[in-house]
Amino acid sequence: MNAVLDDLARHWPVYVSMPFVAALIGYVTKRVAIEMMFRPLNFVGIRPFLGWQGVVPKHGGRMAAIATDLLTANLLDINEVFARVDPVIITRELEQPLLRAVDGIARDVLEQHHPRLWEVMPTLAQELLIKQVQASAPQLVRDFLDEVRDHLDEVLDVRHMTVERLTRDRALLVRLIRETSRPEMTFIARAGIVFGFVLGLIQALVWALTRQPLVLPIFGGAIGLFTDWLAIKMIFLPREPVRLGRVILQGKFQRRRAEVARQYGELVANEVLTVPNLLDALLRGPKSDRLVAMVERAVGHAVDAQVSAAKPVVALAIGAQRLQEMKHAAAQRALAEMPLTARYAEGYLTEAMDVAKMVEQRMLALTPLEFEGLLRPAFRQDEWKLIAVGGVIGFLVGELQVLLMLG
Repeated sequence: MNAVLDDLARHWPVYVSMPFVAALIGYVTKRVAIEMMFRPLNFVGIRPFLGWQGVVPKHGGRMAAIATDLLTANLLDINEVFARVDPVIITRELEQPLLRAVDGIARDVLEQHHPRLWEVMPTLAQELLIKQVQASAPQLVRDFLDEVRDHLDEVLDVRHMTVERLTRDRALLVRLIRETSRPEMTFIARAGIVFGFVLGLIQALVWALTRQPLVLPIFGGAIGLFTDWLAIKMIFLPREPVRLGRVILQGKFQRRRAEVARQYGELVANEVLTVPNLLDALLRGPKSDRLVAMVERAVGHAVDAQVSAAKPVVALAIGAQRLQEMKHAAAQRALAEMPLTARYAEGYLTEAMDVAKMVEQRMLALTPLEFEGLLRPAFRQDEWKLIAVGGVIGFLVGELQVLLMLG
């Protein structure tokens, strides 16, 4: 005992520093583990032996699929979202750009496919024809929107759109997970300080009693391993509140359910299921050919209505073959103009669909286990590597302490 007290007296600064160094180990290993989850976005190093890519971007496709399955199965009903859109209101929002688009399409198609007929028509007759086409456009849009809503599953693949978007944009996937889990990441790092300090006190006592060189690196590695593992567990467990006297224990992520639901809903609405993204999926997604067929059919009916209303001699002069070409050209122009025209109704569509609110409300209704599935996959994949890194860093710092003690 006298030898222990004598050593404490001679090396007291080192003993005092041990719990603080251990706390630093705990913090640093957590910060490193957190950054390794998200950075770098692309692989850095020499494949396949040496290097690293952030866990989330590395497994982006799988994590995107998991996030999308949760979104489409539990958090979002795309038919309900589109049902909130009123065709009458959206037609009113699009009135002016729609009239301009119809004017341009009608003139260009007629000039291209029947220039002679268009040239010989008096200016007044041309304008009357354009006005007649414009007058029928609002009803055409309303009927088209009703048809799209009635057959939405046939023209829009939300799962494909979401997975492709999150897989293609790794930074977006990282942001989606990181932003919703930022307080948990901060908690992990701070927990490392507390856990490390407590273990450092034990470490100092064991060193004083044994003076074994392996004590410090072993404790350093144990601090890194244990605090990484415990901090991750404390994020999710216990799932349900557990009362111990006046203290209520519950995983931090579970306690923040309302805040996470709001953040996640806003991110999904502002970054993933935006009006431009949905429109792009409709026009270029795997089911876009069916939407194109709908547009061809709607425009074809509109052209037929205008031709039948014209004088028989005009209808006869156009001819069946040229009439079919005009229908196709008009449909293609309508598809090309759709993204630009729809921009004028983007504000109304975003407000009416209110994706953020729907996602938030449905997240609040998830079971604790389902809610955990939102973030847990980001930790589960390669989780052992993150914990192991904490252990290695802790071991190396412990070895450095031995050199200082014995130097």
